[in-house]
Amino acid sequence: MVILRFIQQHWKLFTLCILLAITLLSLLPIQTLPKVEGSDKSHHLIAYFFLALPLGLRKPKKSALFVCLFIIFGGLIEIIQPYMNRHNEWLDFFASSTGVIFGFYVGVILKVKLSINQ
Repeated sequence: MVILRFIQQHWKLFTLCILLAITLLSLLPIQTLPKVEGSDKSHHLIAYFFLALPLGLRKPKKSALFVCLFIIFGGLIEIIQPYMNRHNEWLDFFASSTGVIFGFYVGVILKVKLSINQ
């Protein structure tokens, strides 16, 4: 719970760091993709889940706008990737969007749980 409270307090910094990491890892031109355990789709889901989780924990007034912007960001990444010697896949966009929605709502549920425990 301490980690969740820390993320809740510093949600802007945490979100910005995750956003920068996703951008770099998605657009960095590489010759071949490194071998990483798991499916590419699961990586998208997890990354975008953690992008939206702090938003759900904090739930600012314009959180619906942020959710939409994160989903649009995922789509823009997929559009830009072919220009960076990467492949774009619309299933990656679907996985990213699903991660945003799940991350936000899990954050909201955890926020309610944190409020009850206080």
